[in-house]
Amino acid sequence: MNTIARWMLVSVVMSVMMAVAAPAFAAQATQIFACEQDDDTSEADLRAQAKAWLKAARQMKGGAGLEAYLYFPVAANLPKETDFFFVIVAPSFEQWGVFWDGYQGSPAAKIDAQNAASGTVCPDSAVWESEKVVLAD
Repeated sequence: MNTIARWMLVSVVMSVMMAVAAPAFAAQATQIFACEQDDDTSEADLRAQAKAWLKAARQMKGGAGLEAYLYFPVAANLPKETDFFFVIVAPSFEQWGVFWDGYQGSPAAKIDAQNAASGTVCPDSAVWESEKVVLAD
């Protein structure tokens, strides 16, 4: 009985430590999409598409805290088929997972299909762990 009580205490202590430590080490989830656009699609069109997607995504479960960025190359050595990057940042991997679990058939997925029909596709992506660099005082 004494051994069982010790293991229960260790389990409770470890759970409390993880709950306290997790927020301190939580990193943002960043997904970077390499995208292509038709010659007829302007940067203004891309901005409108990105705004429509973000509006739809923020209404989904796990999407409330998402941020989105468009990166247009100024001077870059990119593959020929990459015209710009679409970057999505979630406050945590947990939130990102909740968002992606409900993505198929979602309003944001429908925006993706509309964008593809108008010549904007993002066939390649990678998920990154991002951490803000903070200077010590």
